Amino acid sequence: MKSVDTCLAILVAIIWGMGLVIAKAGMSHFSPIFMMALRFTLTATCLIWFFRPPFKLFKDLFWISLVSAAIQYSLTFNGVNGIDASTAGLLIQLEVPFGLIMAWIFLGDRISIKQLVGIVIAFAGTMLIIGEPKLSGDLVYAFMVIGGAFTWSVGQIMIKKLGNIGGFMLITGVAIFAAPQLYLASWLFESGQLAQIQTASLSAWGAIVYMGLVMTALGYAIWYRLLGMYNVNQVIPFLLLLPVTSVIAGIIFLGESLTPMIVLGGLLALSGVAIITIRRVAPQSGAVG
Repeated sequence: MKSVDTCLAILVAIIWGMGLVIAKAGMSHFSPIFMMALRFTLTATCLIWFFRPPFKLFKDLFWISLVSAAIQYSLTFNGVNGIDASTAGLLIQLEVPFGLIMAWIFLGDRISIKQLVGIVIAFAGTMLIIGEPKLSGDLVYAFMVIGGAFTWSVGQIMIKKLGNIGGFMLITGVAIFAAPQLYLASWLFESGQLAQIQTASLSAWGAIVYMGLVMTALGYAIWYRLLGMYNVNQVIPFLLLLPVTSVIAGIIFLGESLTPMIVLGGLLALSGVAIITIRRVAPQSGAVG
């Protein structure tokens, strides 16, 4: 990867890691799915004037939005709402082994013995985390985060198959379809949305602005650009910085703490992810450029 693209990949991981902590704070007022609907509404409203996806891609964008945004964020942030953001940031690392497995199944990417060992270690670390007694009453939330990680990996394969249509163009299309999908999900599973809007503080709206413009518009525009230019397994390793950011920010800003078992499980999971992804990869002739 070019040096500038490496820096951009690092920036995305930091933006997303901080996003978990900011979202956790915002969900003290907004319900999770409704918050995601407002997030994508802001993204779509700001970007539609500049980046209008072609009509021929609407069908693909509808399904990509349903999987990688509506379902994924409903699972992930309902999970984050029930457990510490720092713990969620560690569990979200399963995106990497899930992504590798999905790339093997759908894109024909090879899985080496070394990567297979990394997958096993990453899942072993996850088992330690969810085995922590502190989470015994909140396992449903932990598995929501894990389910979100799996759904995210499926969505990234769908996006990779779409090709490189431009980061801002893609996130605009995703936001246009994801917002109504999330409003429908919120209407089905949540309540009190009008009261939440009427009583929201500036800090609560600030969380929406961060997620809608920084985390989504900027973060995903960069991510989708990188995903279109490089092999999936060249880009995903930078997600190792996401849990580091969320753990540090969760401790500093939310007063969270990690138990020894969660720390051990997190280190094991990150080690597995590192084994999977940190390697020199030659550019592939089939990569979209």
